[in-house]
Amino acid sequence: MPRNILIVRFSSIGDLLLTTPLLRAIRTRHPDSRITFVVRTDMADTLRRNPRISELITWPRGSSLTALARTLRAEHWTDRLDLHGSLRSQALRRLVGGSWTGYPKYRLRRRLLIATRGKHGGALGHVAERYFAAARHLDVTPDGKPPEFFTSEHADAAANAFLTQHRLGHDRPLIAFAPGAAHFTKRWPEQHWVALAHQLAATHDIVVLGGKAEERAAAAVADAAGSAAASAAGLFTLDGSAALLKRAERFVGGDTGLLHLATAVGTPVVGLYGPTVEAFGFFPYQARAVTLQHDLDCRPCSSHGGPVCPLGHHNCMVQLMPEEVVTGIEVAGRL
Repeated sequence: MPRNILIVRFSSIGDLLLTTPLLRAIRTRHPDSRITFVVRTDMADTLRRNPRISELITWPRGSSLTALARTLRAEHWTDRLDLHGSLRSQALRRLVGGSWTGYPKYRLRRRLLIATRGKHGGALGHVAERYFAAARHLDVTPDGKPPEFFTSEHADAAANAFLTQHRLGHDRPLIAFAPGAAHFTKRWPEQHWVALAHQLAATHDIVVLGGKAEERAAAAVADAAGSAAASAAGLFTLDGSAALLKRAERFVGGDTGLLHLATAVGTPVVGLYGPTVEAFGFFPYQARAVTLQHDLDCRPCSSHGGPVCPLGHHNCMVQLMPEEVVTGIEVAGRL
């Protein structure tokens, strides 16, 4: 009898993309299974075209869980996987009932890593592989491949049209920049992005990605490279951004969802890491990647970044110089 598998992970983009190696493994091991994935409505595009999923159920952020639980209770699930481990997902588990499995979040060890600045707590293992603990009864193992994202024909056409309009990526290598991040301490300083764009403009074309919040910074970075760059910030959905990333030879960005999106479409990445460290388990997974970071005594200061540097200097990002990133880009091009 085919398995009827329920998976819950509400957000966010990077975390959702890192569930895709597990989805691929389940579909490969249980090809006839029905896999239903519950995701927050505003994050649904991350998985909307994933062929491993049989049904995507969306939950509007901030709405009651009662109606969602009622829908889920109407099904007979052979397996219920909680890949979020939040208070909200635990509340949903109680409302739906039945037996659930989860994965280790290692909250105490993460706090210890932060409190001791990485001296104690140990490596937690990559979260993409920790998710497999929730499916241990399904006889699945990681296949050694990166996350995956599937673009639409419409997004591919829009990306091609944008690059053609701005005359980017046809005669010279195209590099994608992502200067934004949800948390300030994960952002590389804007002046460094401007300097990097200026240095690369003679030999590369640049497309700057981001959302509405990054429009001003993205425009400043693109302006520094003149006709060699264009800002796509605020113009494309996640699908469209992925299509642009597919066409880039390399990606440069911080510890954000766009970095994992780049790995999911096969683009080599240069990751700029400050407050977060590899021990947390969110570095690029099974991807062609160069990670740049400085081994400072104050790292890590947070597992997700924050609004201000706790010490006021933000040296983890400020001291990461554009020249180092240029070298990283060259190395990534050889991977």
